[in-house]
Parts: sequence; structure tokens; C-alpha cells
Amino acid sequence: MIDARAAFSHSYSSARKRFFDAAQAHGLEVESYKQRMPGRDKETLSMDVVLDGPTDADRLLIVSSGVHGVEGFCGSGVQVFALHDEAFRDQARERGVAVLYLHAINPYGFSHIRRVTYENVDLNRNFCDFSKPLPVNAGYRSLHALLLPKQWPPTLANKAKVGWQMLRQGKRAVQAAVSAGQYEFSDGLFFGGTEPTWSNQTLRTAVRKYATRARHIAWIDVHTGLGPAGKGERILSARNDTEGLADAQKMWGGEVTSFFQDSSVSATVSGGMLDALQRECEQAKFNAISIEFGTQPLKDVLQAMRAEQWLQRNPRVSVAKALRIKRQMLDAFFVDSDTWKEQVISQTREAMLQSVAGIDAG
Repeated sequence: MIDARAAFSHSYSSARKRFFDAAQAHGLEVESYKQRMPGRDKETLSMDVVLDGPTDADRLLIVSSGVHGVEGFCGSGVQVFALHDEAFRDQARERGVAVLYLHAINPYGFSHIRRVTYENVDLNRNFCDFSKPLPVNAGYRSLHALLLPKQWPPTLANKAKVGWQMLRQGKRAVQAAVSAGQYEFSDGLFFGGTEPTWSNQTLRTAVRKYATRARHIAWIDVHTGLGPAGKGERILSARNDTEGLADAQKMWGGEVTSFFQDSSVSATVSGGMLDALQRECEQAKFNAISIEFGTQPLKDVLQAMRAEQWLQRNPRVSVAKALRIKRQMLDAFFVDSDTWKEQVISQTREAMLQSVAGIDAG
């Protein structure tokens, strides 16, 4: 086991190297699905996959990172630590549980310090049936121009209008309208896309290769940006009904929250990843949660996202201003403190051990 702080990185390249080094130190192979887009520093971008255990295991735990690119700074650290955690690995082997690590599902966003893919798509809103009419988000439509004004920082008038909407509709309603996912404004926030992205298709390829033999799958997807700093909320992310919640709480504890009960810090979203991927693994009993680690107050996280999206729409700004916005974005989704990192490792390790103990082959 390594020190928790040593598992985390400050760039996509260093995170990827730590992931490779951790796998290779224990004789595990890395399969890389390379992306055609370059990284921020012209580095190779790739979704990297490691299976720790037999390919035909009945029991499979999946741990994924970087669905929302910049959030990969947290999730990668979780995966690197777990690969070095001999006590956890021993327990998994004793229980006959293989562990599949999906590293940097959205490598472009990870490298470029964005939540979205190179298509400006929020990947966790992209798992729709695009052969059918897409959801209409009238609430977001009414806020789009306010959220992304022509000038940044916003004028006092813009701030007043946004504040008025918060008072009139309520913060929870505005959060739901903004973050539920929208399919109308391709240059806007939380855009779900009009077709499956590279990350969507590549992830499905990996799941079909590694997860369609198991009879029981537990999946932990690591996220950041919502809730109290350092607290990891466990959010039901598949079979979003009473039975699914009961199964998740049996595995991960009674504190598992859900969209359908309105008990989560997250709003209900359309085109969610884990709900869709459950259908790729119909042969298996399937339990899935997202662990959402808080960083900053919601208003500050939203402000960072607005600034970063404004920068994408207005790239001809000074280098200093661009760097400030990117720094603001990184700070909104990754807390570079020893205490926060230790909280992340402690809580995800507990959830992973619970998965190994609770998973079965029935």
C-alpha cells in the first residue's frame, strides 16, 4: 500500500503514468483504447483498462474514473491506490472477485481540464436512444443566455438576473433545469449530444469484452463537485427504483441516496451512463453507485463551469485570463489538500471492500 497522497497527480499525463506503473508493478496488463484527438500538451489520449483477476470470473467489481474529464484527477488517484492496496487485492482474490479498472473514460476532458468530451458533450447525458426523440429541457432553454453571457466576468446586471431566477424558481429547481441534460444548445452546458460519442462507443466496447461473462457486477463510478467538501455521497445509478435502492443499500449501506426519492445532492439526469450500461450486461445481477465527492459550494462550482464554457466560446483571450479560468475549473473539481485526498481514499476503499464482501455469483 502506498501513501494516499502519492496516488494523485496534477496532470493527465502523470496520472496515466502512475496508473500504468501501478498495474505493471503487479504484473497486470493495460489495454489502451487510443483517441484521435491530442491532449493539452500534445500527449496521446487513451481510455486505459486493467483487469485484476481472471477473465471468466463470475463476480466482477468495476471502478471507473474520468467520465467527466476533470473529475479524473480524483478517480485516477482512487484507482492507483487500489492497485497498490494488497489487503484489498487479497480480499478480492479470496472472494473470487475480479476487479476491472476503467481509467480516464473521457481522456480529452481530463487532459484539457474540462468536464466534457471534445464534442462538448457531457458524457453522463450521452447514453440516450438517439433513434427516438430527445428530451426537451425548457428550463435550460430559458437560462442558456444568462448562464453564458457575452462578457466574462458577468456584469452586475447578469448577476442580478441569475440571482432573481434563483429566488423565483428556487436553487433546487434551477440546479435541476441546468444539470438534467439538454440536447438543443451544442455550445451550452450539460449538452448531451446528438449521437454516441467516442467515449460512449469505446466504453461499450470495453464492457462487452470484459463484463458480459460475470453473473454479478458491482460498479463504482467516481465523481466530484457536489456536496460538502470531502464527503462522498453514494448515489444509486442503476435500477432506479425501490428494489434497486434496497439492493444497493444492502451492499453499500443505508446511506445510499437516489434520484427517484429526491434524496441525492444530484438532480435527475437524462442519458445516464450506468443505467444504459446495465442493459449491456443483462446476463448479470447489476448493482451500481456513483460516489460524488464534494469540493466547493455549488454556486462556486457552477460559476467555474460557466467560466470554462465561456472560454471555449471565446478562446481569443489573454493567456493569463485563460489560465485563471482553468485554475478555477480544476479547483472546483479537485481539492489539492492531504486531508481531502485521505477522505477520498478512505471512503472509496470502504465502498470497494463492501463490494467485494457483498457480491455473489447468484
